[in-house]
Amino acid sequence: MSTWKPGMSGVSQGSIPAPVLFNIFVRGTDSGIEWTLSKFADDTKLCGVGDMLEGRDATQRDLDRLEKWAHANLMKFSQAKCKVLHLAHGNPKHRDRLGGEWFENSPEEKDLGVLVDENLNMSHICALETQNANHILGCIKRSMASKSREVILPLCSSDTSPGVLCPAL
Repeated sequence: MSTWKPGMSGVSQGSIPAPVLFNIFVRGTDSGIEWTLSKFADDTKLCGVGDMLEGRDATQRDLDRLEKWAHANLMKFSQAKCKVLHLAHGNPKHRDRLGGEWFENSPEEKDLGVLVDENLNMSHICALETQNANHILGCIKRSMASKSREVILPLCSSDTSPGVLCPAL
């Protein structure tokens, strides 16, 4: 039988063991969950349809199960990071809670680097990305001694700087 040995706390960022150990540890979180549960390295998303009372109740049962799982594993969810994004027009925007605390509703959230708003409207996202691209182009323009086409064009090509032409990359 093996015995406990002292070790370092944590796992270095970007290492292979971290996601593997995380996946092993969180394997049981979706047991009994009625809606879709997406798990990422430091992020868990519960997605369901809450337009009817039955959907709202199912969501609350799932949140209660997740809270019990975290408590049983001596963990807790960071309440400050928990948000609810209600999608679609006419959504009743039911209130949800984790433990005894109510979630804050959010009009938009960034998910895997993409800004999603409650109406799935892209105009705000496009404006932010255009502003970012213009900022980068301005930096290039101010820092270049030569403004010739032969110098500027390679800097703005997708091979050299994908963030300028497609800021979401």
